[in-house]
Amino acid sequence: MRSRLLGLWKEHTTRSINRRIFRATLAIAALSVIVKFVAVFKELLVAWRFGTGDNLDAFLIAFLIPSLGINVIANSFSTSLIPTYILVREREGPENAQRVFSSITAGSLTLLGVTTLVLTLGAGIYLPWLASGFSAQKLKLTSDLMLVMSPIVLFSGMANIWGAVSNAAERFALVALTPVLTPFVTIVVLLFLRSWGIFALAAGIVGGALLEMIVLGLALKARGISLRPRWYGFDNHTRQIAKQFSPRVAASLLRSGATVADRAFAAMLPSGNVSALSYGSRITSSVVAIAGVALGAAVVPFYSRLAAHHDWRGLRHTLKRYLLLLVVLSVPLVAVLFFFSRAIVDVLFQRGSFTGSDAQVVSQVQSFYVLQIPFYVGNILVARLLSSLLATHITMWSAALNLVLTIVLDVVFIRQFGVPGIALAATCATVLTFLFVLTKSLGILKRKDESAVAQ
Repeated sequence: MRSRLLGLWKEHTTRSINRRIFRATLAIAALSVIVKFVAVFKELLVAWRFGTGDNLDAFLIAFLIPSLGINVIANSFSTSLIPTYILVREREGPENAQRVFSSITAGSLTLLGVTTLVLTLGAGIYLPWLASGFSAQKLKLTSDLMLVMSPIVLFSGMANIWGAVSNAAERFALVALTPVLTPFVTIVVLLFLRSWGIFALAAGIVGGALLEMIVLGLALKARGISLRPRWYGFDNHTRQIAKQFSPRVAASLLRSGATVADRAFAAMLPSGNVSALSYGSRITSSVVAIAGVALGAAVVPFYSRLAAHHDWRGLRHTLKRYLLLLVVLSVPLVAVLFFFSRAIVDVLFQRGSFTGSDAQVVSQVQSFYVLQIPFYVGNILVARLLSSLLATHITMWSAALNLVLTIVLDVVFIRQFGVPGIALAATCATVLTFLFVLTKSLGILKRKDESAVAQ
């Protein structure tokens, strides 16, 4: 009976592209829930150990720069690589696809290594500006933590790219589950190396990132994909990837710039506000990670395949279908998170070093952040479509718009609401950015469809 039900489910979910996306999304979401469950336990442990004090403020600012390197370089490489990689694999075979992957591996290793070196050597220049409200002692702690965590740029960067290649083969399960390693390792280190203080948190994150890279690399090797970096020169395929990579880097840098601006503004406020902003974003980031990563990872191979076959109507239908599904599922969730924000914060964080006054501020931040959930995930869906259409320049312009809106609204709202105003600014910027990219993407699909009909 069980095998028969599984067979019916598989048959039902593989009849069309939309059903295959739905099946992949559910699988990734289910595994992401497991990952986030472990991550939440880690956050509870961090809140109990460190509260919203100077140590956690220093850690969050120190972690901001390496994470910026990962988002800008690795995410841009993986997003730019996959449409071309799938196109080559579909039309020219796996051998040529391997050549493309080997070249990108060589390029990404070089760029990630250089980025790590630059971020490490330049810490004395940008950290005093970024943490302008920190004391000299707190700034020194921030610098030391950043040096400890700098290797994650390379480890997480390569894991991101290798995971994207696995997703391109519709092998979603391992990629979705592997991120559980970082919070798990961090929990172990925090529990057994308490004497390390805040450096235990940094060491756990670096160890987890290394383990993720190793696991995903071994998975690719098991499928016969060589991890050996080898540069084959600039052919048409690598030029196409490079053409998409530049605007993706600019877009990621601008988008990450909004996060940097938020943290910098919070660092100007009294001690604990950087931590309060981070705690208040936890629920939103978890929901976005589960929904956004699941949908984003699931749709990219199918978007790219539809684009490779010039099925513009199929692309438009798929986008509208999943945006509608997103609205139906997210609005009730957002309502619950908004109206019960204080109760959620009390249950999750209020213990140990995390006080009632901390909970009050964090709940206000969280209330404003959760309002952006449907628009943030919608942005991910549309951005993946633009990448498949090789129109990443629009993503770059949307990121520039988001950065400008974030800075302007931060200045306006922080005067009235304090640190919760930063969350409100982020939500307003996300809504306006989503409307911009949605309008542009639907316009591109309409023009391509009309052109195909005319031919």
